[in-house]
Amino acid sequence: MKRGLLCAVVAVALNSSALAQPAGTGPAFYVVWNSLTKNCTVVDKTPRTDTPNITVASDAIYRTRAEAETAVKTLKPCNQ
Repeated sequence: MKRGLLCAVVAVALNSSALAQPAGTGPAFYVVWNSLTKNCTVVDKTPRTDTPNITVASDAIYRTRAEAETAVKTLKPCNQ
């Protein structure tokens, strides 16, 4: 009984430490849409969600700026 409990505690400790690590360490680019200017922009910082006229155009996170700029051409909000 004690051995099984110890294994369970160790397993939980290992899993919780793995979840605390950051998801990615490389660069991240996002496509945001400004509803006032009706324009999409590529940004390299996580977009703020409390700005009323700025929204994320896509849920995707791009690894390079070139990928994000290519996505701007195909995303629906950016091409209205």
